Amino acid sequence: MAIRNLRYEGDDILKKKSREVEVIDDKLQTLIDDMIDTMHKYNGVGLAAVQVGILKRVIVIDLYDDKGPIVLINPVIIKTKGEQEVEEGCLSFPNQFAKVVRPAEVVAEYTDRDGKRMRVHAKELLAQAIAHEVDHLNGELFIDKIVPGTLEYIEPEE
Repeated sequence: MAIRNLRYEGDDILKKKSREVEVIDDKLQTLIDDMIDTMHKYNGVGLAAVQVGILKRVIVIDLYDDKGPIVLINPVIIKTKGEQEVEEGCLSFPNQFAKVVRPAEVVAEYTDRDGKRMRVHAKELLAQAIAHEVDHLNGELFIDKIVPGTLEYIEPEE
């Protein structure tokens, strides 16, 4: 288990499309564990592999509820419903927050870390997190989708 280096605004890799995962092996399991540790260290709700410099379609999400982190390999959003305007930030854009319009609900299919094909019907924060992280896998950033005039920079506390 290790904390990986995050990639930040201006890093070209963040605009690249991630590749499908073909094999779930020990190396991938280590990446997943490291991503969860890294996300927790920086108090993130979600993290895509591209944010630690790996162009693989892997995301981890933790809503800090009793369910623990979820791992989505090769996630695909197959259905969306409604919309919600939400306050959003991103670990690759520290201290920047803005309003973004996201689906209120998403249905996503993915492979879990044990290789099982799964489906999740997500609402509210989980729907927002899945949409945000899947965007990362497609080289799309929240900063490109913000409601005009809502970007704020919050000074970090010393």
